[in-house]
Amino acid sequence: MFAAERRQLILEMVRANGAVSLRELARVVQTSEVTVRRDVRALEAEGLLDRRHGGAVLPGGFTRESGFPQKSHLATAEKTAIADLAANFVEEGEAIVVGAGTTTQELARRLARVPGLTVVTNSLLVAQALAHANRVEVVMTGGTLRGSNYALVGSGAEQSLHGLRVSRAFLSGSGLTAERGLSTSNMLSASVDRALVQAAAEVVVLADHTKLGTDTMFQTVPTDLITRLVTDEPPAHDDRAATELQALADQGVQIAVAGAPGGSAGAGSPGGDAVPARQQRRDVPLPGPRRQAPGAGSGLRSAAMLGEQSPGAERARVADLRRR
Repeated sequence: MFAAERRQLILEMVRANGAVSLRELARVVQTSEVTVRRDVRALEAEGLLDRRHGGAVLPGGFTRESGFPQKSHLATAEKTAIADLAANFVEEGEAIVVGAGTTTQELARRLARVPGLTVVTNSLLVAQALAHANRVEVVMTGGTLRGSNYALVGSGAEQSLHGLRVSRAFLSGSGLTAERGLSTSNMLSASVDRALVQAAAEVVVLADHTKLGTDTMFQTVPTDLITRLVTDEPPAHDDRAATELQALADQGVQIAVAGAPGGSAGAGSPGGDAVPARQQRRDVPLPGPRRQAPGAGSGLRSAAMLGEQSPGAERARVADLRRR
């Protein structure tokens, strides 16, 4: 393929999806990431797209949010590996919240096998993935449906989470930096995600390497409230992602890396099960005991009903250790 043809195809992919990773571009145009990076640089010089570490976005992509059909085809292998590893941090009988997103949807598919689990979510896709899980109780928030990502948002969603207390929140977003934490490009989604965080004793962020170092409009989780980051192994040449991971670890965030080529088996999961040998974990431990969630029941309830049955408790301090 000639350079002009290759660049035209790259531009068409970015226009169709809003954001595309270098890995995906290289796969589609059947060339190396080094060549694709050179093409992206040339297209940026012409003002046709903007570079982001590990990928490319439309000009002004800082405020743009791709819809679900586009996101579902981005970094699929990375999201699968992240979901596989993140599922190991969920214990039998826990109550957790799971936010909206394609990565959290992948996680939900794996949670169907965890007995006695209660999952509170504002995502129709997460609820659908767990709908036929006999031993998992799904609790939906209220709210207004946002069609671009099949999530319930607005004051109804936020109010239904009032008084809720669970052990962990699993969230994704559009970008993650050590300086600002997790962020997203939609105000309504950000507001609900903040309410989900307030309901949890610990916060686990699921973000592939293309989101590391990317900052978007609305902050959802500041860095000091992130307990753990589950991500994939950045490419060897991606110094920015590696630097961001180190900065996050320096601020006390536990880093778990999934799907690393040739990775060895990590330590056991919180539930005592071993992490599969194909995955690798790099953890920076946080002090203090983990709070135990109440056991789950059965059936479908609203988040407001669950909150009424959960005693009010002081929010556990997480991420209070910063490595010097």
